[in-house]
Amino acid sequence: MYKGIPLIFYFNKLPMKRNLLNFMKAGLVCFAMVAAMNTASAQDTEVQEEQQTEEGDKKKDKNKDKDKEKKEDNKLQKGDKKTEIIKYRRSSLHTMIIEDTKLPKSDLILSTFNESPVPDKFNDHTVGDKSFKLESYYVEPVVPEGEKAKKKDEKDLSPTIDKYLKENKVANQIIAKWFNRDENGAFDMNLIQERGAYDASAQDAAAAASTQRGLDMLKDAGIELLSSTFVVVSNSKFESNEPYAAAARDIAKATAEKLPAALKDAAFKTADAVYEKAKEGYSVWTTAYLYQLVWTDSVEAYFWNDYWMDANSINPDKKAAFDNTDFFSLKLLGYQKASALVSGLGANAEDEQMIIKNATLKSINSVYNKLERKFEPFRTKTPLVSVDPLGAKIGMKEELEGGDKYEVLMPEYDAEGKLKYKRKAVIKVDKKSIWDNRFNAGEGQEQELDENGNPIAPENQLEFTHFKGSSKGLFPGMLIRQIN
Repeated sequence: MYKGIPLIFYFNKLPMKRNLLNFMKAGLVCFAMVAAMNTASAQDTEVQEEQQTEEGDKKKDKNKDKDKEKKEDNKLQKGDKKTEIIKYRRSSLHTMIIEDTKLPKSDLILSTFNESPVPDKFNDHTVGDKSFKLESYYVEPVVPEGEKAKKKDEKDLSPTIDKYLKENKVANQIIAKWFNRDENGAFDMNLIQERGAYDASAQDAAAAASTQRGLDMLKDAGIELLSSTFVVVSNSKFESNEPYAAAARDIAKATAEKLPAALKDAAFKTADAVYEKAKEGYSVWTTAYLYQLVWTDSVEAYFWNDYWMDANSINPDKKAAFDNTDFFSLKLLGYQKASALVSGLGANAEDEQMIIKNATLKSINSVYNKLERKFEPFRTKTPLVSVDPLGAKIGMKEELEGGDKYEVLMPEYDAEGKLKYKRKAVIKVDKKSIWDNRFNAGEGQEQELDENGNPIAPENQLEFTHFKGSSKGLFPGMLIRQIN
C-alpha cells in the first residue's frame, strides 16, 4: 500500500519477475537522475519547447482548412464506386475458460470472463458452455523423457482441453450453428448467406438458394468461413506479488550499495517505498490455447453426403448419425501467455474488484493479440478507413508497434465465384500515430487509474492508427492484414 492509492501496472513483453525487478531499478535510476539534474539546462529546454510549440501552432493554423478538406474527401461514400465499402469474411470465434476453484479469485476471474464480449474483429460463434471445471476433465500430461515434471498449475493443459472438446462434441456444435441446425436435425444456409459477404457483383443470397450454381457458391463461402472458425480456451490465475516485490527490493538495495552514502540512504528509502506499493497486489497470468475447426474439401464432402438434410428431407438416421459422430474435430495450433500486474490496491473493496477485473481483461486481450501475431491462420483482416493519411481502426488495444508490416488486400471473385484476396501494397505502422483504443480508454470509472486515483485519459485523440507507405491505387474499404 502506498498512500492508499490504487495503481495498476500492465506488462506484456517480459516475465513478471523481470518486470518487477526492472520496476524497482527504474525507481533508483529516476532518483539518481533527479539528483543530478541541472536546473538552468531545464529552463533552456523549456524555452526551446515553447518556441517549437508556437511554430507548430502557426503551421497547424495555416493548414487547418486544407486538412479539413482532405478529411472530408476521404470519408467513405457509398455512392462513389471507388470508395464503396468492401464486405469481407471475418473469422469466427468461440471463447472458453477453465475453472479452477482452488486458485485465488477464481469466482472473480470467471465472472469477468463471462461478462467480456468476443473481440469485435471476430464473428461471435459462441456455442454451448463457456467454461468447464479443471478437475472434471484433468489429464496428466506426458512428460518427455529427460524433462522435469512441472507443477500442476504450470503444466500443459492441452490434453485436458482435448478431452473436454471431444467428449462434448464442440466441433459438432460449431458446425450445427453454422448450418442453423434445428431440433429435427435439419440444416439451412442462412448464416452462410449472412456471413458470406457477397458484394454487388456476386449473386445475391435469395437467388443463390434457388439455383445449383448459387448453392455451389454458398458452399464455396462455407469452405472459407468454417475453416476460419477458432476456439480459444483460456486459463487465468492469480499469484501474490509479495515474493517478487521482496526479491526486487533486495536486488535494488544491493545495487544501491555502490552509491555514495547520501544517495544510498535515499535509494534504500525508494526501494522500501516501491516494495510497500507493489507487495499488496496480484499478478494475473493467462495462458490461451488456440484451436481451429478442421474443415477441408474432403470433410465438407463427407458432411454433404452423409449428414446434410434440409426441412424438406428429414431423416432420423442422419440426425442420430450427426449427433453421435466423432468425425468432426478441432486441431490445436498452439498457445501463448500474457500477464498483468495489479498493485497498490486501496481499502475500498469495490475499487479493488474493478482494478482486478480490468487487469484480468487486459491479460486476456493481450493473449489474443499474441495468438494473432504468432499464428497466421488466426490473423484478422481490417478495413482501411482512410488513404490520406493511410489509416485503420486498430491500435494500442491490439498492441501495435511502430514498423509493424501489413499487406493491403483487395477481395476479388474468380470466374467460378470463389473469393480470393490479391495483395496491392505493403504498409507499416507509424510509431508516432498509434490510436489509443485500449480497453475502456475514455469510458469513465472503469478505465485505468493514475497515481491520484483518477481515470487515465487516452494518450492521444486520434480516430485511427496511421500507416506509412504509398497510397497509390488504394482506397478506403480495402483490407489490411499483418504479415510480421
